Amino acid sequence: MQNTSSTTTEPVGFADRLNATKAILERIAANFSPAVFASSLAAEDMVLTDLILRDKTAIGIFSLETGRLPAATLDVLAKVKQTYDYQIKLFYPNPDAVANYVENKGLNAFYDSVELRKECCHIRKVEPLGRALADNKAWITGQRRSQSSTRASLDVQEHDAAHGLEKFNPLADWSEEDVWHYIRSNQVPYNALHDQGYPSIGCEPCTRAIQPGEDIRAGRWWWENPDSKECGLHVVDGKLVRIKAI
Repeated sequence: MQNTSSTTTEPVGFADRLNATKAILERIAANFSPAVFASSLAAEDMVLTDLILRDKTAIGIFSLETGRLPAATLDVLAKVKQTYDYQIKLFYPNPDAVANYVENKGLNAFYDSVELRKECCHIRKVEPLGRALADNKAWITGQRRSQSSTRASLDVQEHDAAHGLEKFNPLADWSEEDVWHYIRSNQVPYNALHDQGYPSIGCEPCTRAIQPGEDIRAGRWWWENPDSKECGLHVVDGKLVRIKAI
């Protein structure tokens, strides 16, 4: 996602989508407690963060601190604390697993093959996610249908068989215009890299800015064939769903 709009003109149907999202969050808090929101600190996730904290909805918020995040992403954590007086809970990779990977394969071995990149993603993201979701009944993401073809049929609610809990995507119906309208209208803090050509932001060595006209996912794992770009965080019916915006 890239911050390309300076207008605050309300998109058609925005109020209905906003109210529907608020209702979804309230239903999650009422019927699926304890529930947690997995924030990547991207623009969509800052919308959900604002909605949860502004309305004091009983949903916890966490993020995966992989150890390779850009400084601008870490700055968002401080902005959340300053704006909402809320500390997002961080989950870190197992230090022994990281050390073993670096010592035996190299700090940046993920450039060498898809297998090594997936192994790094598993250590730094997938395993910590499992710990973050433990003992919860539901988790929430900021995924949207219009982000990619793989998300075109995204459901607002789905069962996450891999983790044994319900998964909600309250922004499934939102457009990029919706996201930035909400951010601007409510002065929501966001990652400064969105203003520098980074529509999708992950670990620093695996993310680059894109050029005008490029696919919004082109900056993630750019050295790989597009068909291999997955990190393993999202699973539907026990199968990996390729994602590019985590």
